[in-house]
This record gives sequence, structure tokens and C-alpha cells, in this order.
Amino acid sequence: MNIAMLGAGAWGTALAVSAASCGHRVSLWARDHQQVAQMRVDRKNARYLPGVTLPPTLQLAHGPLDAGAAWLSGADLVVIATPMAALRGLLSALSGLQMPVAWLCKGFEAPLHAQATGLLGHEIRAQVAPDLRCGVLSGPSFAQEVALAQPTALVAASEHANVREVLVAAFHSPSLRVYANDDIVGVEVGGAVKNVLAIATGLCDGLNLGLNARAALITRGLAEMTRLGMALGAKAETFMGLSGLGDLVLTATGDLSRNRKVGQLLASGMTLQEAVDSLGHVAEGVYSARTVVQRARALGVDMPISEGVVALLEGRVMPAHMVAALMGRDPKDETS
Repeated sequence: MNIAMLGAGAWGTALAVSAASCGHRVSLWARDHQQVAQMRVDRKNARYLPGVTLPPTLQLAHGPLDAGAAWLSGADLVVIATPMAALRGLLSALSGLQMPVAWLCKGFEAPLHAQATGLLGHEIRAQVAPDLRCGVLSGPSFAQEVALAQPTALVAASEHANVREVLVAAFHSPSLRVYANDDIVGVEVGGAVKNVLAIATGLCDGLNLGLNARAALITRGLAEMTRLGMALGAKAETFMGLSGLGDLVLTATGDLSRNRKVGQLLASGMTLQEAVDSLGHVAEGVYSARTVVQRARALGVDMPISEGVVALLEGRVMPAHMVAALMGRDPKDETS
């Protein structure tokens, strides 16, 4: 299969390495021509995925992106591996492509103006490229482990059966299991909200509140995620799968999680800007938390943990006060 991977960050590079190692013809595109030139010389992506050697068959590309780009014309699958902020522009540029297009980014797009609400990937596609056959690849996965062929499971979600089939064929391998799911809404909500909840769990760990508190946050966070997803039309069972519970557990507990690290750094006394600057990579939960809460409020969905994270990120509460506010909420039935 001929795969075009757009975005040479950690995750895009890792999946490109995985697919190329399995015999697929993969072109990895980066916006920065200097990054591409250095990767061609070193055969490594030192900035985003240090310690991983690029397979000799992996091609590196740079240049204009649009539906008429010659190097895209022979692709069987195009995968967008950029942060959520770049998704709209790329989908618009690729409108008209005949092959399936999928994205890896997780989160809500920031609202385009004061009266707008932030959108999930499939909602953006409906606005700017309704002709594209699209899907999303998501699930519990750290890029470094995928690149090193450590066992991982992902979910390929799309309303189009042939897009799901292409994604499975492209990335399923002895070290990477890919399951199909037609609930793209649920898969995207899980991928977006888990980043916000991981900030809360990192805060909990940074304050040394204990494993009981961590378990409570993860479990109640899963309830929040499910409520929002169902209000947006998702299936409840999706949130017990890889893109819901699986991704939440990994991001909320794994030491490689950037969103969890933000919570830990805030607990240590850093400002939000200091915490973000220290990462060197994007932590999507920082940018999508406000939109998660905005969508929940508009739908009348109660998300107290996510609300607390937004208050923390905006500097309206101190870390310890956020925890106290959550613990001080009135008793309620667990299933309500």
C-alpha cells in the first residue's frame, strides 16, 4: 500500500516507521524543509522521536500540499498527523482527493470566533471537505513505543466501511492491532476529553493525593466523557473500548503523557506558560479544555472535573482549591 503521512511530529513519524517496517511504501511529509533535509542526512527525527532510526524505504517529502500534488496522486491513503489546529487547513487543501483521508489528531478545534463552538475532526470535515471519505485512527498509544514495535492496539473509526478497511490494512501488524469501529463521534470524543482528564490526574499525582484519588478521578472522568459523547450522538459502549477507557488510563497514568505532565508541573508551582514551555511538544488538553467545557455547557452536560481543569488553567483556582471543590460537591447517585 502507498501511504502519505502528513506531519513529521512524534506520532506521525512513529506510524510512518511502523508502516514502512511492514513493507508499505510510505512518504513522510514535513512543513519545515530544514527538518526534512536533516532527517534525510541523519535518518532520524531527532527533535520529535529521538533514538529511532528511520527505515531505508521511508521516503521524506516537502512541498506544497493540495489535491493536485504529484507525490500525493499515487497514494492509496492519506493520513494527517498534525496538531488539531492545522486540520481545517489541510482538509480544505485536500478536498477533491479520491482516496481515503484519515487524521491522528485528538481534541476540539478552538472556536473560530466568539459566537462559535469548537469542533471535532469529523465536524470540521463536514464543513470544509464534505466530499472526502474520512476517518480517524485513535487509541492508547505513545509514539515511542509504537516506533519500537512494542505491542499496541488502536481503533480505526469511520462511517465508511471501506475507509475502516483501508486503515486496518495500512497499520495492522504483528505489533500493532487495529480494530474497526463505525462510531467516529465516540472515538473522537474519547480522544479529546481524555487529554483534559489527564491534566487533572497529573495534578492529583503531583500533589501526592494517593492512588485512591487517582482511581476516583479516572472513573468519574470516564463518566464525564461518556455523558458528553452520548449527548453528541455517540454510543455508550465506545467509551469502554480502546479510544475511551483505554486511552484515558494510558494518558492519565503513563509517564510519557504530556497532558499528565502539565498537571504535575502545575502542582509543583509552575505557571501554565512555564509548564507548556518546558514540554517542547503540544499538550492538546491545554488547548481543548475550554472547548470541551463550552460544548458540555451548551448541551447541559455536567462535567465538574473538566470545569475544574479549565478554572486551573485560567488561573482562577489554585491546585489544592480545585481538589477541595471537587471533594466538596453534594452527594449524588453514581449513575446520574
